[in-house]
Amino acid sequence: MALLPILTAPDPQLKKISAPVKEVDASVRKLMDDMLETMYQAPGIGLAAPQVGVLKRVIVLDIAREGEEPQPLRIANPEIVWVSDDDATYNEGCLSVPEHYADVVRPAACRIKYLDQDNKQREIAAEGMLATCLQHEIDHLDGILFIDHLTALKRNIILRKLLKAKKAAAEAAM
Repeated sequence: MALLPILTAPDPQLKKISAPVKEVDASVRKLMDDMLETMYQAPGIGLAAPQVGVLKRVIVLDIAREGEEPQPLRIANPEIVWVSDDDATYNEGCLSVPEHYADVVRPAACRIKYLDQDNKQREIAAEGMLATCLQHEIDHLDGILFIDHLTALKRNIILRKLLKAKKAAAEAAM
């Protein structure tokens, strides 16, 4: 396994739409494993392939809390097939938007159809944190960041801060 570099906003790669995988083969499984290792190291609870510069419809997540047994999910070609009428608000963060958090309103529950690591068609019903995390990661596959759910003013403030931090890091590296 290998740690992958995580892209941060406003990297234009994060705004692109990902292509479906034809099948979950050895190369996709390796990507999933590398993404999980990267996510755990970061640390985070979800990671989408575009965040590591790969425009494929692949996500990984694990919402197990500290001290709990890890419960990694490896998902390819996720498709939301149902969402609840009820909404839930979670304070979201993102490895591609470091050190910034905001309340985001999303459907409280959802059902997702996907391919697992063995290339088997699966469906998962999710609510609470799992539903939020799945929707957040699927957004990445469509070039959407959680800050795109915020007002333009809040989004622009965060993007300006991220750009300033990137410039400062680049100057410090010289």
